[in-house]
Amino acid sequence: MQLQFSFIIPVFNRPDEVHELLQSFEALKTNVEYEIVIVEDGSSIPSKSIVEQFNSQLNISYYFKPNSGPGDSRNFGMQKARSNYFIILDSDCILPDNYLTEVVKSLNVEYVDCFGGPDAAHQSFSNIQKAINFSMTSFITTGGIRGNKKSVDEFQPRSFNMGISKTAFMASKGFGVIHPGEDPDLSIRLKKLGFSIKLIPEAFVYHKRRISWSKFYTQVYKFGLVRPILNAWHPETKKITYWFPTLFCLGFILGLVLYFLNFKILFLLYVFYFFAAFILALFSTKSIIVALYSLLAIGIQFLGYGYGFIKATIAVNVLKKVPEKHFPKLFFK
Repeated sequence: MQLQFSFIIPVFNRPDEVHELLQSFEALKTNVEYEIVIVEDGSSIPSKSIVEQFNSQLNISYYFKPNSGPGDSRNFGMQKARSNYFIILDSDCILPDNYLTEVVKSLNVEYVDCFGGPDAAHQSFSNIQKAINFSMTSFITTGGIRGNKKSVDEFQPRSFNMGISKTAFMASKGFGVIHPGEDPDLSIRLKKLGFSIKLIPEAFVYHKRRISWSKFYTQVYKFGLVRPILNAWHPETKKITYWFPTLFCLGFILGLVLYFLNFKILFLLYVFYFFAAFILALFSTKSIIVALYSLLAIGIQFLGYGYGFIKATIAVNVLKKVPEKHFPKLFFK
């Protein structure tokens, strides 16, 4: 089968990001033909004028639709796309010039109907963005589940950098209405349908993520909320590792209390953990400031995710609440 690629990019009020992303498309070094499908999800600050600046250089289709969330917008884009393989990106990504070359190379060696790639921090990113990137991608914090070869858990592609064949899209009907969490939900359903999934480590993107601590907390808090819901939908995916951020935070509080009661071992273990994280961040980012920020990012990540996870676990598993009614902001209608 001759692979043809369509890049699907949902956008909501981010024309500046679209401009940077399309600039990176211009720099792609590839002989493979592809199209770009931009789906404007009801934005009040549209990207149409930005897209028009690239019409002569890139094969772009632009669609504007009422706001219905990123999952539905990706489905809309895949329905409009003309190729047999879709690559889904977030608008806050930048492509390295060899991205598509690496995707094609990997799929030619071992074809799969769904793949995911890692994310990285570009040199131009702010110190906060670099610190958040470390916290979200380091083995010491997430266990590598977001694109590490040595992941402690089964890899589930994330929609900021994800490929899916047209065949798999048609069979699965694409993304659901939950957000965030629509990407692991789709990955799980694809596996149940018998489609193969893999990580392509070389097909990474530069991913801006959140640009402030408050936005980062909100993001990871929502990640924590959706995981018990996904576990309820797909009980076979339950893992003890999902409890780690919650237990980490509770253990830290216990360690602090015990420290003042002259039982210092548990608290000192946390000191050692954060020291190890600082050294890894320093080695990875080559910046003392980013390494220090990384410690704050780790704390925010564990607190936000851990609180969201235990809150949703109690609501869904203990109180038997209906997720769509109890957490309506996590679902698009």
